Amino acid sequence: MLDTAAPRDFIDISPPLESPQAGSRNPSDKDLQRADGSGRLVLSGSEKGTRITDVFQRAPIRIMFPRCGGARLEEAVFINTAGGIAGGDRFESRVTALNNASIAVTSQAAEKVYRALNEPARIATRLKACEAAKLAWLPQETILFNWGRLRRDTEIELTSGAEVLALEWLVLGRAARGERITGACITDSWRVTKDGRLIWADCLRISDDTVPHLDSKALLSNCRAIATLIYFGPSLESRLELLRDIARLLECRCAATAVSGLIIVRLAAEVSSNSVRSSRPVHSGCRRCGRVEARRKLETS
Repeated sequence: MLDTAAPRDFIDISPPLESPQAGSRNPSDKDLQRADGSGRLVLSGSEKGTRITDVFQRAPIRIMFPRCGGARLEEAVFINTAGGIAGGDRFESRVTALNNASIAVTSQAAEKVYRALNEPARIATRLKACEAAKLAWLPQETILFNWGRLRRDTEIELTSGAEVLALEWLVLGRAARGERITGACITDSWRVTKDGRLIWADCLRISDDTVPHLDSKALLSNCRAIATLIYFGPSLESRLELLRDIARLLECRCAATAVSGLIIVRLAAEVSSNSVRSSRPVHSGCRRCGRVEARRKLETS
């Protein structure tokens, strides 16, 4: 990976230096070998269920489709074979669910963003759900190491009649290892459009200057794991009511609201394992509510 740096240069940028900027002989991320991975998946509905229309993958991204026997296609797994992300790396994931397709997409493992010199790692996610399509984007958490730099952009294109559940995580250091973030640069943005019109946008920005203040109550209040979940689909009011009931019982801080035809859920916890456990009843609650509503309609008809 460090094909342009001499071994002594590598030693110079390792601890105990306080920041990647310390030392004038440090190379730039642009001088090092970088990863440029891409994965694209297009699915459509058919009489026999969801089928794959198009797959494209460029290393180090791979896409797998776990199935048991002759079971229908229900899940796709994005894999980063590089084992992590460093400054200057670029990763793009695209998933398109055409009419009547149904798919749940996840990642093989928690993504790890390592210390960078001066360039951010860039992660782009593009999701599109057409009419009557069902798409769930549920990757595992993204762990940021000390002095990591990350720019993550999540864009979702919705069509009336579609159903989408999307979740993204951010974990600041590993609590079990006693890691604490003393420097980082993070930009985490969302953009959601419906029928070509922007309906929701959000951006989290953390810089080296704000990291020392993250423990304050006005910011993260000692939370090291944060997540955003959005839902678009039918029965928003009943789903929102259910999610608020669930939020009271969770091991982490959780709040849900409705904005422009979307349900937005925020989760925050001091330990990532608590937030991961708490997220399961949240996104299962979104799916379960739809089945309850359908059952009620059958009983009253």
